[in-house]
Amino acid sequence: MKAVVLAAGEGTRLRPLTEDKPKGMVEVDGEPILTHCFDQLVDLGAEEFVVVVGYFKERIIDHYGDSYQGIPITYAHQREQQGLAHALLTVEEHIDDDFMLTLGDNIFEANLEDVVRRQREERTDAAFLVEEVPWEEASRYGVCDTNKYGEITDVVEKPDDPPSNLVMTGFYTFSPAIFPACELVQPSNRGEYEISEAIDLLIQSGRTIDAIALEGWRIDVGYPEDREEAERRLQDDEAVAVPSADD
Repeated sequence: MKAVVLAAGEGTRLRPLTEDKPKGMVEVDGEPILTHCFDQLVDLGAEEFVVVVGYFKERIIDHYGDSYQGIPITYAHQREQQGLAHALLTVEEHIDDDFMLTLGDNIFEANLEDVVRRQREERTDAAFLVEEVPWEEASRYGVCDTNKYGEITDVVEKPDDPPSNLVMTGFYTFSPAIFPACELVQPSNRGEYEISEAIDLLIQSGRTIDAIALEGWRIDVGYPEDREEAERRLQDDEAVAVPSADD
């Protein structure tokens, strides 16, 4: 399964860390965020990376070149950052089967393999991790409704009045059916082509979208304090993983 990594954004909220580099190249615990993403995708069996670049793209291309740990990298250029559905359409020519999609500014220590496994069962057209957040924070995200089978029945992007506190995280699997849906997406009131709208179009067309509850943690590195929190959690996990001299 190929892995698409979205890494074109400017990361304006992370400045000054992103004044001379894209968000994905900001270091967390000694490595760029993208390296953490790539390592997880390697563990998930990625056969090829398709990386969407834009802002300071040469910093990413020069750093990783044409492969990572022996896995080939293809780059797609998003000339204007107009939303995730817009970014996804830049890779359509490189995808011919089910694929993973991850946001290149998220760090996970979670059950990503459950999402990939669900996609491979061939009963679903998309699957993604979801997590419950405090109700007052839900309006910052793509908010989901599900039925009793754990299937997504509705997705709405950053609603003023969230229908639930169950939100999308930054890891998905899709079939190629997502591309025609992205083509149909109209700009939101933010002027962006939202991935949540493409997912909702799949639902309306009768496609099956499964929600997988997040087990573990994830950090969307949007602000400097998020970077600090991700670093703290990674270091805590490393400390737990290393046995003491008394063990």
